Amino acid sequence: MRFTRARDLLAVGLGSLLVVYLLLTLFYSSLPRLPTFAGATLVLIGAVEAVLGFSIRVRVRERDRRGAVPRELALFAARAVALAKASSLLGVIMLGAWLAVLLYVSPHRGDFDAAAGDQVTSLIGVACAVLLAAAALWLEHCCRAPEDPDSDEDRNNHDD
Repeated sequence: MRFTRARDLLAVGLGSLLVVYLLLTLFYSSLPRLPTFAGATLVLIGAVEAVLGFSIRVRVRERDRRGAVPRELALFAARAVALAKASSLLGVIMLGAWLAVLLYVSPHRGDFDAAAGDQVTSLIGVACAVLLAAAALWLEHCCRAPEDPDSDEDRNNHDD
């Protein structure tokens, strides 16, 4: 399994932004006002992942005498990496979606009654999505074994 790359997240986030913006141009006038704290659940997920990241980081650094990571911890860390990868994708998808809402409603604040409130909601959603993506990337980083190479050069040598 490869660690998450920034370009992959950027592509997914931009795709989300474009799709949601297109949908908003077609259907925004018929949508109800967005709940103010609609994106707040993302912060809760991110907080759990940040705490989990710190916990795993401590455990990975407390290796046994032989220098190997215990098998149970390795399995747990692999599952945490899968969670982190999924959460980072969710974070950038939601970031793109909330940015699309923000870009759409900002110039339409006078056209629709709900647009001013949705602007505040989208700002909260953007912040929450950024926090989730950051926490997920932190968790993924914490799951790396200390001897894992961080450079692309080392990874490319193994792919040949």
